[in-house]
Amino acid sequence: MDLEHQKIYTSRDIVFHETTFPYAKSSTQPLFPPTNPSPVDLSHLQHNNLPATEPPCTASPETAQQTEATPPSVRRSTRLHRTPQYLADYMLAAQITPSCFTTLTNLSFQPPLMPVNCLHSASQQLLANLDFTEPQSYEEAALHPGWQKAMEQELQALHHTQTWTIVSLPPGKKPIACKWVYKIKTKADGSIERLKARLVVKGFTQKEGVDYVETYSPVIKLTTLRVLMTIAVKKGWILHQLDVNNAFLHGELHEEIYMQLPPGVHSPLPRAVCRLQKSLYGLKQASRQWYEKLSMVLLQRGYMHSENDYSLFCKKEGDLVVFLAVYVDDILLTGNNEAEISSLKSFLDCSFKIKDLGLAHYFLGIEILYTNDGLLLTQRKFTYDLLQDFDCSAAHTAVCPLDYTVKLQPDEGEPLADPSQYRRLIGKLNYLTHTRPDIAFSVQHLSQFLQLPRQPHMQAAFHVLQYLKNEPALGVMLNNSPTFDLLAYCDADWASCTHTRKSVSGFVIFLGNTLISWKSKKQTTVSLSSAEAEYRSLRRLTAELAWLSRLLTELTLTSVTPIPVRCDNLAAIYIARNPVFHERTKHIELDCHFVRQKLLEGLVSLSFTPTKHQLADICTKPLTGIQHRFILSKLGVSSPSNLRGGVNNAVMHDQPAPKLPCWHSSSAENAPGMSCWTYSSQGTSSAVQDEDEDFCHDSFNSKMGTMHCYSCHAPSKILHQN
Repeated sequence: MDLEHQKIYTSRDIVFHETTFPYAKSSTQPLFPPTNPSPVDLSHLQHNNLPATEPPCTASPETAQQTEATPPSVRRSTRLHRTPQYLADYMLAAQITPSCFTTLTNLSFQPPLMPVNCLHSASQQLLANLDFTEPQSYEEAALHPGWQKAMEQELQALHHTQTWTIVSLPPGKKPIACKWVYKIKTKADGSIERLKARLVVKGFTQKEGVDYVETYSPVIKLTTLRVLMTIAVKKGWILHQLDVNNAFLHGELHEEIYMQLPPGVHSPLPRAVCRLQKSLYGLKQASRQWYEKLSMVLLQRGYMHSENDYSLFCKKEGDLVVFLAVYVDDILLTGNNEAEISSLKSFLDCSFKIKDLGLAHYFLGIEILYTNDGLLLTQRKFTYDLLQDFDCSAAHTAVCPLDYTVKLQPDEGEPLADPSQYRRLIGKLNYLTHTRPDIAFSVQHLSQFLQLPRQPHMQAAFHVLQYLKNEPALGVMLNNSPTFDLLAYCDADWASCTHTRKSVSGFVIFLGNTLISWKSKKQTTVSLSSAEAEYRSLRRLTAELAWLSRLLTELTLTSVTPIPVRCDNLAAIYIARNPVFHERTKHIELDCHFVRQKLLEGLVSLSFTPTKHQLADICTKPLTGIQHRFILSKLGVSSPSNLRGGVNNAVMHDQPAPKLPCWHSSSAENAPGMSCWTYSSQGTSSAVQDEDEDFCHDSFNSKMGTMHCYSCHAPSKILHQN
């Protein structure tokens, strides 16, 4: 207590100055004498239990001087600390004796050391393996015999493939640098499988027109891959997966490229360098040269690349049909002749040394799950890694990707301190759309703010992660029903972008009740009416169907035309059928009338569908939770838990899913004309309908006794009517 400044100091660790208690304001004694900053000897600590009624003492000059010279004692708490019962089965560092320096805010703890022999033998081996670090330079790796052997094996493989020849550097030429990259290959238990050393060229030093000309290399389109797998599962073909060892080392170079001698390689030639004959990892044109080499080898075998996808190769001889899809060094192989497939595997192994991975289960990060009804394509592992990467373990779940009540603007909110995190998240979500049509619109919408992302944009992206956490294993089901009819839906949300007033187009395409293609994209120009926006969406869908019809013909499917196209705008259908709306169509570009041309050719047939049955809505606008689930059930999107007999997706018996306001804040007793009806096959979820006014759909769990609004996820009371 400071009487001069009228302040009271509360502290757990205090020093009692009984003889210098300042009752007089004129006293020149300091309230708290300075102490030495040296560590306190804990062995001399004594607990002073002074009686509460002890009379105050009067300070004297001699006592004050003696107090200033003697360091005060610190009173320590005598409270006993007991380990909680729920931690009784754990090994805790509770016996640590701290060495305290002056105050409790400066503690130094020495953690206990656990002997290694207390661990299991497998854990001891894992720790021993993890202690073996990867070298960061050639000088460091050259000191270890294991890495020396790994580099020798790599050099022998490069010499066997005649990757380079050692020559003297010609005048006017500049060699490219290279480096060794070291990697420890481990098994599932953490034990070392092998040491891998790879020679990599520093391709970032290459100059265009000197060291390379073209770098583009085609890869299989994901839509082509889904179509091929759909046809294979419907026709009962087996899907095989191959992987090429050191694929980039097989490409032959046409440019004159010189590389510095790798570290550890010496030559007596003056100014010795390596003239590359074949590509190496790191070269900008390595992927292109590998595709050229593979195409040449397959051509010798009788395989021709598709005119509609240059990474799809096929061989047709009589009834024999074999298809080969290539994505860099990953190959998917299927067909109706297993003898030809086995022969092709042997041929490729002699040419490139491939790994036969057997039945396809994991291709390009997509898990292929086999069921009695067909195949389920899901990116479950990728989703789990994404949620862990952005620390969503404690986040709540959401029933729809975006909140339809939130309108994002490009200039609202504080800019993000680190925009790269937002861009990285959107990039990962974009790859996830290959098996998740339910987030196609959300990713397209959030991609508009990549240049300068702000806090509301990041919150909306995190809302998508909350939705993914709700069902991380959701994927597209490829059913094995022997039907090959094409069906397409297209839709547009007119002037949905509040910043540019541009519309959003979307479409979904089915092949035999299997979803094979979907798209959500903002239109490039402003539409003057909703009919024009729908007409532009029809043009984009028609172009996709024209390509798909040619691809399906190559994949042995015929008579797929005319393709039914369903649109919920009668004006757009009338514009496509007959050119009579001159005032509405004179400003539309000629390319949009591509729809009318294909309609006359018989490629497509247009028909009207009500908005409540428009399945392309999921690609054009954010929906409420009940609308979102309804469309997903119609698209054939499922999860592994559903396939094992779990809860099926909600199907509302083809009832419409209207846009509804939220009434969770009002009491259930005051809601007029309420009646509950069940839309889930399990009877655990219900919706509440207001016969007199608009209503919102709620769901509740009958066991927990809680109800949550699909619009805003807020809890409300349970209605006990049925």
